[in-house]
Amino acid sequence: MAFLCVNTPHIDVYVKKEYLYDNEKGHGELVEGIWVTAKSIQGRALYFETYIPEYGALYDKLPISAFVWKKEIKEDIPLTELQLWDCFSYDIAIVEKQMLSGNQCKYLSPNKQWYKGWYMFTIDNANSTNLERNVTYSETPSQHKSFNILKLENGHFAAQPNNRVIFYDKSYTPSELKFPDFKVSTKEFSVEGEQKWTAGDDDSFFYELKEQK
Repeated sequence: MAFLCVNTPHIDVYVKKEYLYDNEKGHGELVEGIWVTAKSIQGRALYFETYIPEYGALYDKLPISAFVWKKEIKEDIPLTELQLWDCFSYDIAIVEKQMLSGNQCKYLSPNKQWYKGWYMFTIDNANSTNLERNVTYSETPSQHKSFNILKLENGHFAAQPNNRVIFYDKSYTPSELKFPDFKVSTKEFSVEGEQKWTAGDDDSFFYELKEQK
């Protein structure tokens, strides 16, 4: 678990040039870039740091709406359609879910439109240690969300939680899918919260558990 900033996989992107000029100019222009890091600031959108070879520059703190992976873009999709939730904390981790790596998927946006694409990697938040007061939703079962980074067919990227995405696997997914009408998990699970058994009376290597009286 990293604080604030984490390395990303090597991803080639195009940066919308207006983001490099604080929306004052550069509209409709693109410049080549490479993602370097992702940043999580509680209550803000995910930020990406990008290396821009043409200038030898690192440009920081751009949202996922600032990037595309191809030049032929038919529509400009707003940030709120590409990322549903702000970051939950300053503590951030990144993982590529191997089973999903490169698999096709689709997600449902707030405007009820399905966007198709491919899974890339996942960014997740937590509270760093139990020594710090947890004032975030990052470990609340009903509120926690992961950010699955998706490469969309329309040329954009998206950051979507598990419960907005349908993932396809060629080996496992049937031709006709059921809709996941599940309920959100609201419970915390622990195996040591119930004081039924104890090993406190036995210092043997292969100890025996005894029932609490």
